[in-house]
Amino acid sequence: MKTELTIDFAGAPLTIETGHLAKQAHGAVLVTVGETIVMSTAVTANDAREGADFLPLTCDYQERPWAAGKIPGGFFKREARPTENETLISRMIDRPIRPLFPDGWYRETQIIATVISKDDVHPSDVLAITASSAALYISKIPFTTPVAGVRVGRVDGRFVCNPTHEQMEQSDLDLIVVGTKDAITMVEGGANFLPESVMVDGIMFGHESMQPLIQLQEQLREKVGVAKVEFDPPAPEEDTIKLISDLAGADLSNALQTREKIQRYENIDAVKKAAKAKVVEGKSDEEIASLGNVSHAFGELKYRVMRKMIMDGQRVDGRTSTQVRPIECEISRLPRTHGSAIFTRGETQAMVIVTLGTKYDEQKIEGLTYEEWRRFLLHYNFPPFSVGEAKFLRGPGRREIGHGALARRGLEGVLPSADDFPYTVRVVSDILESNGSSSMATVCGGTLALMDAGVPITQPVAGIAMGLIKEGDDYVILSDILGDEDHLGDMDFKVVGGKDGVSSIQMDIKIGGINKEIFEKALEQARVGRIHILGEMAKAIDTPRSEISEYAPRILTINIPVDRIKDVIGPGGKTIRSIVEKTGVKIDVEDDGRVLIASSDSAKANEAVALVRQYTADLEVGKYYMGRVVKIMDFGAFVEVLPGQEGLVHISQLANERVNKVEDICKEGDTFLVQVLDIDRTGRVRLSRKAALGVNPDDVLD
Repeated sequence: MKTELTIDFAGAPLTIETGHLAKQAHGAVLVTVGETIVMSTAVTANDAREGADFLPLTCDYQERPWAAGKIPGGFFKREARPTENETLISRMIDRPIRPLFPDGWYRETQIIATVISKDDVHPSDVLAITASSAALYISKIPFTTPVAGVRVGRVDGRFVCNPTHEQMEQSDLDLIVVGTKDAITMVEGGANFLPESVMVDGIMFGHESMQPLIQLQEQLREKVGVAKVEFDPPAPEEDTIKLISDLAGADLSNALQTREKIQRYENIDAVKKAAKAKVVEGKSDEEIASLGNVSHAFGELKYRVMRKMIMDGQRVDGRTSTQVRPIECEISRLPRTHGSAIFTRGETQAMVIVTLGTKYDEQKIEGLTYEEWRRFLLHYNFPPFSVGEAKFLRGPGRREIGHGALARRGLEGVLPSADDFPYTVRVVSDILESNGSSSMATVCGGTLALMDAGVPITQPVAGIAMGLIKEGDDYVILSDILGDEDHLGDMDFKVVGGKDGVSSIQMDIKIGGINKEIFEKALEQARVGRIHILGEMAKAIDTPRSEISEYAPRILTINIPVDRIKDVIGPGGKTIRSIVEKTGVKIDVEDDGRVLIASSDSAKANEAVALVRQYTADLEVGKYYMGRVVKIMDFGAFVEVLPGQEGLVHISQLANERVNKVEDICKEGDTFLVQVLDIDRTGRVRLSRKAALGVNPDDVLD
């Protein structure tokens, strides 16, 4: 039976319904705002995957072109692999929901959020988060804490919940905030270098604004919710944990304090093997079976020991909670790239390359209701050797796409406008070594490489990843976290910005959520760390180079009258093709009259500029031009002085002396200097060769 609830939310009716579509799914919910509708389904397997010791959760967000009345492009005319946007939203559904499943839930669980109708006013991404939570919450799956997602914008200094596409064009803030009734569980977004205090206020505004959506889900569950699966989370193997602690606790503590990552892992692995051997030594098969999963117990002990060390003021690599790892910055490491940098922070190292291209290198981005051309590209790669592993090289996964989007968002706010710097800019980050915070190393290396390439960025930016260890009411905030501190900690909070504010932010929480106090302290600690990192980066380069690389294309921009664009293009594109064929440049003509000419050969670029100017120039009376004879008549010669523009040199104006036959002075194809005598009202041009005799062309020609 169909159940439908409607509230007024963020200035528009929001409807949540279930019981009509996809009824064989364990949970199926539709959320509607305006004419945007998202359907989310939740399904779980009947039994846990054999041997599984993790939550096999899959979250997929998909935009169907038919939802906006479109047919997919391409040869097959059907949906293909997920777009970057679909991948990013899939991650935003997964990240706040995953930590809220009970420990030990190892059944295959899948969420599919599908946009089935899309208008050009209301975004669908935050609706998918809320719909997915509701589908889980009303189902038999043991998901008992609903979450909701909202977008927070800021227009004219005022926060706006779930702004429309039109409002977002005026906003200097774009945050997606996800939370439960009591706490915030995820933040993702960017800002126009806003102060930390504004970011905190925006996040808290989002959490307050989402509460009606939480209540709506609770009402829906009261009406249609089914009984949850009976599930008893496995109790920690306390006896086994204590036994391992007695046998190897001191050795594990010492191993965890090994500063180098690879050596630390080897030492921990050696302690684990020795501990397992001691635990089973002299025991019968029944006694060994009673110990349960020894490896799991060892992992739990490692989790507790490391967290206690940090709470006691001892980080894995010996740093204080606010200390940033040693930083080394190199630029111009690769001679033939347009810009390059190697950024090393502790055991994390990013090699970042900048390549400058033309307008033809822009990437076309198509959404359900929009289409845009992206002139700033950032691609993040995480090869297996960066963590000492051997794996197949495949295309970028969700993690790589997500990290690249975070870094791009942090950097794109400092790029010059296309009018000031008419290049397509591609940044590629290859992680050469990783021990935490490689996406933030990408931001730092990207800033260095952009300045090395001569891109006139408005200010340098840097990124830092913050962590959290929370035990009861006590907590420690960690600056520049290691991989172990990320894996065994409670928060991964990445902050990107310049000296005055934040440009990008991403936060994932592995516990129930955090409060405003922790947010404020984490952002302030991140600000201090970011300023320190910017200072270290400035030692390598602090301002963009004044010139771009000699190997980069030169783009020259000239402006022509809009009504002369047709003269540059020519009939069927004949004129512009002839310029390209003659000079080898790339030419792009904008509707506003801007002509962009790109070439790695400055002489060829200047030649193309001269040709464009000739095709669009107006003849001036009294001015000299180099002309070419195109036709001979009895009464004179027709001479082309500019492309497509010609005039008559009367026989009396060919020479100082009397001329009997035009052919005595010139023939078709000859070139000589002429002066414009007159242009009548009909546009006919009178020229004189006689008036130009004795004149040095170098003195009169531009």
